[in-house]
Amino acid sequence: MNSTPRRILLAATAILGAYVGLWAAFFPGSFYDDFPGLGLTWISADGPFNEHLIRDVGGLYLGLTAASVAAIVARTAAPGRVVGLGWAVFGAIHYGYHLLHLEGSTVDVVGNVVSLGISLALGVLLALPARTLAVTPVGESVDAGGAAGAAPAGSAGSGAGRIADGADAAGGGAEADAGDAADETRATSAEVER
Repeated sequence: MNSTPRRILLAATAILGAYVGLWAAFFPGSFYDDFPGLGLTWISADGPFNEHLIRDVGGLYLGLTAASVAAIVARTAAPGRVVGLGWAVFGAIHYGYHLLHLEGSTVDVVGNVVSLGISLALGVLLALPARTLAVTPVGESVDAGGAAGAAPAGSAGSGAGRIADGADAAGGGAEADAGDAADETRATSAEVER
């Protein structure tokens, strides 16, 4: 399941990507002279104007934006993780370059380091696996390893559902102990992303 926090992180990357991408792809001269705005100029301080390169950067950011938007509407977390990997790889290389080429005023340097660090962090967070909760049906117990089984009569597991933390908990990896009859009576647990 694609969680609300993951969708929020994806939306942040989409907004960031659209801001940079639209400006660079469609207004490369202004992007070169004025990016990131607010009177700061981070691009022109780093070499001569190159329209082709700036439009390519815009296209890269718009591609990442499109992938982020697609992952927002996905039903599972996997597309968001893949998009996060893309943002993280790009962000690490981009961040590394700027750390080695700190130029401009103190405000420019701090702004560059902080903004690119946030961009990289968003990618890394998105690429991380989702934490899951495995919910076992009423009447089943969960052993210490997270595997579900029929609860012994009178145990705490009977009469109420139990939740086990971890991806290997009941359902996806748990196998029935007593053949086909047990398989038919054992309910598959649902994994819910935290």
